[in-house]
Amino acid sequence: MTTYRERLWPAPWLFLATALVLPATLLVFVPINFTVGVVVAVVFYVGICLAMVLSAPSVEVTETHFIAGRARLPLTAAGEAVAFEGAEATLERGQRLDARAWLVLRGWIAPVVRVEVTDPEDPAPYWLVSSRHPDKIVEALASYRNAATN
Repeated sequence: MTTYRERLWPAPWLFLATALVLPATLLVFVPINFTVGVVVAVVFYVGICLAMVLSAPSVEVTETHFIAGRARLPLTAAGEAVAFEGAEATLERGQRLDARAWLVLRGWIAPVVRVEVTDPEDPAPYWLVSSRHPDKIVEALASYRNAATN
């Protein structure tokens, strides 16, 4: 059973920003052939948008695992989870970042959640994951810890 699930969709402004491929492609192909230029520009833009949507990772807390993208952390190896927003999130992604940490970050999602890894065999000291609702991930992981201790 899934306790929490979120897909890290691209922000709407990214689709607008990638629309700059349209005039760039038209500048290259219209002098050759107008129809080919328009078709190539539309195909490039749709391809980029499709790639952004299909590559959006999901973050999930199930009964047994914390899943971020393709990686799975057993809840038995998940330690304390802390949510960060604003300037604190910026520090976690930058100055405070441990190079060994497992990262699933998206630049268009500012808040992050840090989940400590308690498995001594795991080289990553923690996971740092982008989330639009980091408090909900913290709650989901805390509910598992509370259930495991009772």
